[in-house]
Amino acid sequence: MNIAVYCGAAIGDRPVYMEMARKLGLWIGSHGHDLVYGAGRRGLMGAVADGVLETGGKVYGVIPEFLCKMESKHDGLTETEVVKTMSVRKQLMIDKSDAFVALPGGPGTLEEIVEIISLVRLDQTKKPCIVYNLNGFYDPLKNMYQMMADRQFVQQEFLDRIIYPTDLEQVFTLLSKQSRKK
Repeated sequence: MNIAVYCGAAIGDRPVYMEMARKLGLWIGSHGHDLVYGAGRRGLMGAVADGVLETGGKVYGVIPEFLCKMESKHDGLTETEVVKTMSVRKQLMIDKSDAFVALPGGPGTLEEIVEIISLVRLDQTKKPCIVYNLNGFYDPLKNMYQMMADRQFVQQEFLDRIIYPTDLEQVFTLLSKQSRKK
């Protein structure tokens, strides 16, 4: 199974972010899955990729040309595709992935996972959308979507398809269930 992970190219302000990113990567690789991500070497992105690679897993990175100059591209990946735009990057990651996981990150992470959430809402994907809500990081996003439902801008059943696990074991369980469906 190909698992897209959206996360920060920074390490964040808490060591637990890097720790859980690495643990997720170790789990992905040791369970025979492949990682699809933004090809970065630093921050949570690098930690997830390094965890997968450490177990002998495959890592597929997609990075736009302009980010190659701004960020440190990971040189040890199984395959890296350099594309023209962020739109192309996002579409390739969506097409190549069987499940989506968001870890803490910045505006780019938020943009990417919100696009997946919109695809779920529009019934354009049945692939699971897992927003790892470590220490309440994604509570504001979850609350915003709940307000949209409360004010009748989206239906509650749509919200029920977006999963906000609060510990990594729950993420592993959800991904294992998806893997058995493949």
